[in-house]
Amino acid sequence: MMEKNSKIYVAGHRGMVGSAICRELERQGYHNIITRTHREMDLTRQEAVEKFFAEEKPEYVFLAAAKVGGIMGNATAKADFMYDNMILEMNVIHAAWLNGCKKLEFLGSSCIYPRFAEQPMKEECLLTSALEQTNEAYALAKISGLKYCEYLNGQYGTDYISVMPTNLYGPNDNYHPIHSHVLPALIRRFHEAKEQGLTSVTCWGDGSPLREFLYVDDLANLCVFLMNSYSGNETVNAGTGKELTIKKLTEIVAKIVGYRGKIIWDLSKPNGTPRKLLDVSKAVKLGWKYRTKLEDGIRLTYDDFLRNPMRAER
Repeated sequence: MMEKNSKIYVAGHRGMVGSAICRELERQGYHNIITRTHREMDLTRQEAVEKFFAEEKPEYVFLAAAKVGGIMGNATAKADFMYDNMILEMNVIHAAWLNGCKKLEFLGSSCIYPRFAEQPMKEECLLTSALEQTNEAYALAKISGLKYCEYLNGQYGTDYISVMPTNLYGPNDNYHPIHSHVLPALIRRFHEAKEQGLTSVTCWGDGSPLREFLYVDDLANLCVFLMNSYSGNETVNAGTGKELTIKKLTEIVAKIVGYRGKIIWDLSKPNGTPRKLLDVSKAVKLGWKYRTKLEDGIRLTYDDFLRNPMRAER
């Protein structure tokens, strides 16, 4: 269990997940948190990562760094998504092991599960059938990180765990019109449509896919909870256990943003995975439950977007 003065490294502290973990750690009184920007240390460079770990010797590591993107980025830059994610996670996990890290927590994604997995998806459905093609490269990289932690535990007795979040949203998200995930992309699209007085907004697909969304501060709370209370090879799903259609999501976002125009669906664009709901009974049995309702979380996220307009340019 982490002490309040334990040396804790949060990889990816500027991203949505990493920054939320830092906020949660600070909220709970942890005060020896170390971070590095990409400019200070490129996690895809093995020598730099090993030098950092040898010098700093962090006791606990939250591996939240990743190359992420929406459906278009995942589908068109598969080689980049596989290489960057595979190499950065292997560098960090390996260097943590070399330098005697007490515990590491690896952050993955629910896209690791099969395209047509039985719903809601339990942790044990991993690798039971084919992945969703549009994000296969990212999923394979995340599966590799999870499995490397598992193999180190088995071969060397480490205490490395993994968490698989559902779709995340919240402060410090990426609002890029092409490379962001669905919820922040909708926030930006409807906000700009309202500002420009547009009479309609076009969204991808037909709106039928079902999705689950977790507010990132709730995930951060789970991450710290698991670091202190869970050990095991099997990953832990992080979500709400509730889902809604993309169509319903767009209506909620439009309402919160204040856009009153028409929503048009572009059927020539892909829907992605038809349904992706996590079974979160394991996390609940361990003693955790999400706190933030979707509409409340979207309001908080929109407020963050309005306060930080430059994030829309990322």
